[in-house]
Amino acid sequence: MGKRGIQRARGAGGPRYRAPSFNYAGRLTYPKQTDETLRGEVIDIINSVGHYAPLAVVRYEDEQEVLLPAALGLRKGDTVFAGKNAPAKQGNILRLGDVPSSYPVFNIEIVPENGPKFVRSSGMAYVVTKEGDKVILKMPSKKLVKINENCRVIVGVIAGGGRIDKPFVKAGKKHIARRRRGKLHPTVSGVAQNAVDHKFGGTHRRTKGRPTTTSRNAPPGRKVGLIAARSTGRGGKKK
Repeated sequence: MGKRGIQRARGAGGPRYRAPSFNYAGRLTYPKQTDETLRGEVIDIINSVGHYAPLAVVRYEDEQEVLLPAALGLRKGDTVFAGKNAPAKQGNILRLGDVPSSYPVFNIEIVPENGPKFVRSSGMAYVVTKEGDKVILKMPSKKLVKINENCRVIVGVIAGGGRIDKPFVKAGKKHIARRRRGKLHPTVSGVAQNAVDHKFGGTHRRTKGRPTTTSRNAPPGRKVGLIAARSTGRGGKKK
C-alpha cells in the first residue's frame, strides 16, 4: 500500500507541515479607524521568528497597542501618526488616496479595514497615479495593481532590507529558518524519491518514466508535473 503524497499529507495538517505559530509575536494589525488623527509612540522594536521584517510595538493615545512592520530608521521612543490628516512621513499610517504620487509605501490593505496583506517583508511599492476611487501601485514585482483609495498603508520603506544577501552557509540554519515558517525542508525532486512518495520516483535514474502533463481533474497525489498544460516543449505556446 502506498504512502500518502505530500500534497495530501500537507492538507491533513500533521505536525510536519504545521507552522509553529505559537512562537510568533502576534498578528499584524492596524489601529481602529477614526475621524481623528491618532498620535502613537514606538514602545519597542522586536524580532519575530514568523516575520521577515522587524516589528514595531506601537501604543496610541487611545490606549490601542498594535504590531506593525518597522519602517526603515524607526527607533524606540519615536512618534508616529495614523489618520486622515497624518503627515506623509516615514512610519505614518495614511489612506492610500492621501499619499502623494511617487511615494514608497508598504503593509498594504486590499480591502478597507480588513488588515494589511501586501508588502510585509523587505521591499516597497510606489504610488504611480490615481484613477477615480482607485490608486495604481507599482509592486516590488514591478506589477501594476489597482487598489481602493480607502485602504490604509504605511509610508516609507520597510526595515530588514538585504536579508537575502547573507548566505545561510550551514544547511541546519536554512532548515531552521524554513521550518519556523511552516516550509517543508529540504526540497527533494520527484525523480529522486521512492515510488511510494511521488509519481515520478522509483527508478535508479533521473527519468520520469511517464507523461509529465496531468489532467486538471486528477486526484491529489497524481496532480504533479505540468498541470493542465496548453502546450509543452521548446516551441512554447502554439498560435
